[in-house]
Amino acid sequence: MQRTYQEAFPQQDFSHLARTVEQYFSRETPLWWVDFVEVEQEEAPEAGGESNSKLGVSPSLPSSSPIAGLWVGNAIDQVQGDRHAHIFLLYVVPEHRRQGIGTALMRYVENWARARGDHQIGLQVFQTNTAALNLYNQLGYETQSLWMVKSLHPYKYD
Repeated sequence: MQRTYQEAFPQQDFSHLARTVEQYFSRETPLWWVDFVEVEQEEAPEAGGESNSKLGVSPSLPSSSPIAGLWVGNAIDQVQGDRHAHIFLLYVVPEHRRQGIGTALMRYVENWARARGDHQIGLQVFQTNTAALNLYNQLGYETQSLWMVKSLHPYKYD
C-alpha cells in the first residue's frame, strides 16, 4: 500500500498507512498476492526466445518479493443498501506492469465477488493515475460519484 501511494506522491510520508491496515485488515477483507515463478522448459528455447513463466495467485502470505497484490474489503451501496466488494488496493510492481497482471487480478476479484453474491465492485482511484483509470475504464468501470476534498490549511482563506 505504501509503495503505490509513494509513487503518486513521492515527497509524502506514508508511515500512517500501517494504522489503516491494522484497522481494516481481517478475515472478511481478503488479500491476494501474485508471485512470479520461472518455469523450466523441457527443451532449450529457440534463438532469441525467452523462458516460460507463470503467475501464482495465493491468498496466503507472500513470497519474499511478490510482484502484485490485491486487497478487497466490503462497502455498502449508498443507494440500494447492499453490501458489495470494494477494492482497497491493486498494486503491480512497475517492472511487471502492462503484462496483463492487473487485468487478471481484476477478473479474479470479479469472479470472487460474483460467487459470494455481490452485484457490483467499488474502488477509489486518483485522477492523476491515468494508467489505473485506463485499466478500470477498459474493464467497464464507470464513475458513480466524485470524492471531493478541500484543504483546511490554516493559511488559506475563502
